[in-house]
This record gives sequence, structure tokens and C-alpha cells, in this order.
Amino acid sequence: MSFSIRCTEFRGLPAVELESARLRAVVVYGLGPRLAWLSPRAGDNLLFWEDAAPPRLVRRAGPRSWALRGGHRVWTSRYGADEDEQTYANDDAAGSCALLADGVLARGAPCPETGTVRSLLVRVVRDDRLLVVNRVENVGNLLFGCGLWGLTCTRPTPTTRYVVPLGDGSSWDTASITYFRTWAGQGTGSFRDEHGALTDDAYVLTPCGRETKRMFLAPAGIIALSDPARGLTLGIRCPLQRGLPYPANANLALYCAPGDAMIEMETMGPFQVLKPGESLELAEEWTLAERAIAPQGAAARELCA
Repeated sequence: MSFSIRCTEFRGLPAVELESARLRAVVVYGLGPRLAWLSPRAGDNLLFWEDAAPPRLVRRAGPRSWALRGGHRVWTSRYGADEDEQTYANDDAAGSCALLADGVLARGAPCPETGTVRSLLVRVVRDDRLLVVNRVENVGNLLFGCGLWGLTCTRPTPTTRYVVPLGDGSSWDTASITYFRTWAGQGTGSFRDEHGALTDDAYVLTPCGRETKRMFLAPAGIIALSDPARGLTLGIRCPLQRGLPYPANANLALYCAPGDAMIEMETMGPFQVLKPGESLELAEEWTLAERAIAPQGAAARELCA
């Protein structure tokens, strides 16, 4: 396997580009950090990134403003929910990076409010696969409790489908899905599900322009974006750790922005209390295939195997 690593800029922000025979990725450390670009070696970005200056997708509620930007980001979650005000802390600040033999480590700036540092480790493990490790470190003198949350903003087309394999294939096989009517003061006020369909082994989401949010307890820990029009599939795998406390009892989520401006593929890790000097990681495998897959759980599992 051959690949290249080089320092670059992305939309005026310091960044590092990783390129293998089959994919190209760009990791930004000028803010965030963010994994801002993922595509075939000569193709368009599968990830959503807002180029508007100043950004339009900005949260102004609470004590701070926050710009989405896009790409993949590292967030912290809370037991019993996903976000709180600390989730947004210091997510826009400039950080630093270290080049590795097979990838890059991008570190955010220390957060004075929480006493933590977030980082994103991206390694090329196969021509068509990345290892993406979300990490938070307690650099303060107090305890810090959180779960880790990896959010990947994607650009859907009218043919894009999102597949979440359900169940474990055992003789006692169940699935849990959390439906939101409202959250954080937003939402549609309805439990109707025009987006989703349950198949024999999966939940399949078809974007339809309506804002919505779904969370899943899914042992395989797989979300796949498949798009026949682009001839591409992105599978993200982060298996469930059974018996540990997850936010809202879920390890995966999908969020549809109004008008399908973007769809977030989200993984979550269990809650943990960190002593000073301790860290928490959430590792994801990203597989990019230059073909569409059937909207079935078995097909998504095979892709990510």
C-alpha cells in the first residue's frame, strides 16, 4: 500500500492531506479539529462543508456562538442525553498537528472551561479505509465526565440512502430506536417518520427535506451512506461496547438538517469519568467503496468487515 501525506490549506485553514490509491482526505487543524474532505482520489467531497464567510450555520443560543463548518468533528456527550453547553466549548479554536508515518494527529486548543483537549487521529490502514480516532484528554486538575461523540456531516443527493444494520443475528434479536419530536428547543413537533423504513435487518433513511433526528442501539455500530448516482458508499463502523452506559441508551444517530442541507452520521461512546491526565477514545473505521450497495443491513456489514 502506498500513500502520501502533505501539509496544505483548506479554505484558508492550515490542514494536512492524506492520499492513497483509492481515497483522499483532508484534516483541518486551523479550527476544531475537523476531517473536512473525503472523496475518491479524483472525485467530489462526500462531506458537507460550509464555504460561506461569515458562516451562516451558527448556533447563538447559550453563553457562546458556535459555527458548524462541517466535516467530521469530535464532541463530548452527557449521560442520559447527547449534548449540553460544554459540548460546544472551544470547538472553533485553532490547534496544532503532528505528522505520523501513516497519518496525522490534529489537536484542538486547550479549553479553559472544561480543562480538556480534543484531538482527531486519522491513519491510512488500507487503500480504501481510514482509522479515525476521536479523543478527549483531561488536562485540568478536576474530574471530567463525558462520553465521546463523532459527528460526520455528509452531502446527500436525491438518490442517497443511509443504512443502519439492526440486531445481532442471535436467536434473541431486538432493536431499539429513539424518535425525537423536539430536542434542545428545536424539531418539528411530530413523531411521524417520512424518512425511515424498517427492513428485515436495518433502518433505511431516505432524506425528504424535513428536519429529524433518530438514535439507535445497534450492536454492529455501522452507518452506511450509499449513493447510486455518485457510485459511492461510505461505511463507518464503531461497534457497541455492551453493558456500558451510553447517552440516551444509543451508540448511533442520524440527523437530517432542514431542506437536506446535510445529513449527520453519528457514533457515540460510553460515558466515563476522567481523572487528571486520563483520556477517552472513540475509534471508527471508515471504508470508502466506489460502488453503491443494496439498502440492506447485510450489505453494510459486508462492506465494513
